Amino acid sequence: MSLPGYSQTDSFPHSWKGNWKGELFWYQGAGKEPKKVMMQLRIDKLDSNYTWQLIYGDNGSDVRPYKLLPVDTAKGHWRIDENNGIIIDMYWLAGRLSGAFTVGQATIVTSYRLEEDKLVAEFYNISAKPVSTTGQGTTESPTVNSYGLRSYQRAALHRVN
Repeated sequence: MSLPGYSQTDSFPHSWKGNWKGELFWYQGAGKEPKKVMMQLRIDKLDSNYTWQLIYGDNGSDVRPYKLLPVDTAKGHWRIDENNGIIIDMYWLAGRLSGAFTVGQATIVTSYRLEEDKLVAEFYNISAKPVSTTGQGTTESPTVNSYGLRSYQRAALHRVN
């Protein structure tokens, strides 16, 4: 069985270059209407890495000039450098660039993928502290921590050039 997009290692991130724009939907609770925020992602080739510039808001006032750095592309390992001492490890797996990190009391899981002519970005905000621990701590019933889902964000960005 061949799944589209799963063998794109030669085209990532080259085929993702460009300016992407769309609306981000931010879900923060059951039954609540999502907040809507304009989002842009600008990807361009630099010398040995890529720009990974995120821009939020109608007026583009929240600019995050990150870089996408190759670490071990044969193993799918990349990093997003936020240019402030924070570097997030990302992994190219199953046709998507994904990563997870913890800041303060939140773990953020990120994922970017091409879906037809859209670049889909998804972000999960998960409590870093378990909301419950169950199981008996045995082989048959190991200890399992469950975590609260605080919010979910999704944007389907279209290429604007």
